Amino acid sequence: MAARQLRWLLFGELLIYGVLGIWLMARGQTPLEAAGFGVAVFLAVRLCLVLATFGLMLRGASPVPEKLRIGPLQALRMVFEEYAALVVLFTVIQPFEKFWLGPDRLGHCATRRLPLLLIHGYQCNRGFWIWMRWRLETAGWTVATHSMEPVWTEIDNYADGIERRIDEVLAATGAPQVILVCHSMGGLAARAYLRRHGKGKVARMITLGSVHHGTMLAELGIGPNARQMRIGNPWLVALGAPGAVPLPEGSVSIFSHHDNYVFPQETASRLEGATNIAISGVSHLGMAFSPRLLGSLSAALEA
Repeated sequence: MAARQLRWLLFGELLIYGVLGIWLMARGQTPLEAAGFGVAVFLAVRLCLVLATFGLMLRGASPVPEKLRIGPLQALRMVFEEYAALVVLFTVIQPFEKFWLGPDRLGHCATRRLPLLLIHGYQCNRGFWIWMRWRLETAGWTVATHSMEPVWTEIDNYADGIERRIDEVLAATGAPQVILVCHSMGGLAARAYLRRHGKGKVARMITLGSVHHGTMLAELGIGPNARQMRIGNPWLVALGAPGAVPLPEGSVSIFSHHDNYVFPQETASRLEGATNIAISGVSHLGMAFSPRLLGSLSAALEA
């Protein structure tokens, strides 16, 4: 459903550009000029979205520790990485995730390391993990993915889907437990699962840029799940109540002090009862292709 929705949104936007191109040709533009203009607008809209998120982040960011500060060139590279990730993920990969990813490769691993289950964030699907899955498999991990549906619903509604996917992974691999690796809203969905079903099937949970205490950007989101990610939302407060969620031992929250979606970063992504690891110079969608984040994740997995 998530991939189909992304395809409809993409095709709808392209249809608008097609109509614009016909109008331009009627006014004397060549087909090549009209197509070039459409591509420029397509890319410019996404650049504006990225710059807007960084602009809002700068207004609401928490103080960056001196050792994690970055220079202008690093900041420019980070913005470019976020822009490239937005274009690639939402234009090329996620609308057609079945073509790019195919089924998960879940061989029997009862005598090997526990399998990983990757859980994506808000408005994404399993295609988010295309690079990360490949790198983790190359490192010897058995990796499963999961798409949470529908796109816009209460976060608690994702818990049973995660439960079913965990059971499928355990049956396919013969493993006794899984390790959850969650990006953004996926961390909240995993905690909703743990609150409902307990931690018996989960050895560890590692979250990446997750919205544990809400984000200012959620004020602009749509759907019940976006409202639940607003700072001070009653659902989020209840999830964070002492003893509400049985966290597995060795849980970790990795977050970036330059996350342009989840801010104020220092308070938004810290998870009580987990080891909190702060990095820098990595944007929110850029996490999907970040060697720096992968290094922190790999170290946490090996710990």
